[in-house]
Amino acid sequence: MDEEMNNEMANVKEFNVDDIVSGNVTKVEEKQAFVDAGYKVDGIIPISEISSLHVEKVSDVLNEGDEVELKVIKLEDDELVLSLRGARADKAWASLQEAFEQEDLIEAEVAEIVKGGLVVDVGVRGFIPASLVEQHFVEDFSEYKGKQLELKIIEIDPEDNKLILSRRAVLDEEEGHRKKEVLDNLEIGAEVTGKVQRLTSFGAFVDVGGVDGLVHISQMAHHRVESPGEIVKEGEEVQVKILGVDPERERVSLSIKETLPGPWTLIEGQFQPGDVIDGQVKRLVSFGAFVEVAPGVEGLVHISQIANRHIGTPGEVLEEGQAVQVKILDINPSDQRISLSIRELEEEGTTESKVQREFEEPEEDHTGFSFGDMIGDQLDKYRK
Repeated sequence: MDEEMNNEMANVKEFNVDDIVSGNVTKVEEKQAFVDAGYKVDGIIPISEISSLHVEKVSDVLNEGDEVELKVIKLEDDELVLSLRGARADKAWASLQEAFEQEDLIEAEVAEIVKGGLVVDVGVRGFIPASLVEQHFVEDFSEYKGKQLELKIIEIDPEDNKLILSRRAVLDEEEGHRKKEVLDNLEIGAEVTGKVQRLTSFGAFVDVGGVDGLVHISQMAHHRVESPGEIVKEGEEVQVKILGVDPERERVSLSIKETLPGPWTLIEGQFQPGDVIDGQVKRLVSFGAFVEVAPGVEGLVHISQIANRHIGTPGEVLEEGQAVQVKILDINPSDQRISLSIRELEEEGTTESKVQREFEEPEEDHTGFSFGDMIGDQLDKYRK
């Protein structure tokens, strides 16, 4: 009998606190489980040591007969307290630290929805703050329960049992890869269809296959545009030409104007030399004035053609924004040049007035006799 007891005692394992041991679950109660780990007494796993997450009852995690690895957290002659959570955590922290250093992604299922974010179990409790779940604001996280997510480790501190994870970082990286691919495939000079995303005071941002490009306000039309909203609306599909691509800065320059027929093309055949047309003074320069005669089409009134008298500067007669009538002296759409004159209209107007006055008003006879006097003399002769 003594020999049998000695053999049993020889088979009893020696344990120390923090040892990792293996055992079989012999009994499961609501708040604890018992495990035969080869010690002289069965070990106890309290419900608090079952999981890094909240557990209602032990049977949610363990069943009788399960083989498990456990960590010794308390050891006395007649008591052995074990931790399933502790054994898993030791292994998990090591692999998580390696993933963090190598910037590897991990996968985990959302176990809980808590105030401020989501909780996952990756051998330890991992927390995903609400701001790091998506690239956009999420109001209701209920649909995330049980969802498998790909995550990036943002912060790790085993001493404080702290693990912060991000799904948004994964989405940002994926978007970055997509953007790079799109940018690498955009060809300068190509015309593509895009969708207007938003308007600003200086232009419109247009999505061209996953990358937003800028159509500067100067590239929206051939004529002067005061506000981008005059030309496009948010959500509208537009044809744009790619002017430039900067992959490093993820910038794309676009033009709507370059996809449209030029204003000089549109006026070809409409105007001829000698035509009198309405226009608006756009700019005054030292040598004359540029007058817009059609949207995007400006002609030059040389300073010598502004007035029928000598002037020192165009500003003596004209001002920007003034409506004027001009006569076309010469037009060359292929060279985008129109020569205009205001003086010729003034001179023609002076000549016409002079001729009209000659017909309507007889000239005075500076000899002292008027036309009426002469008629009167002739009538007197007939009366006699």
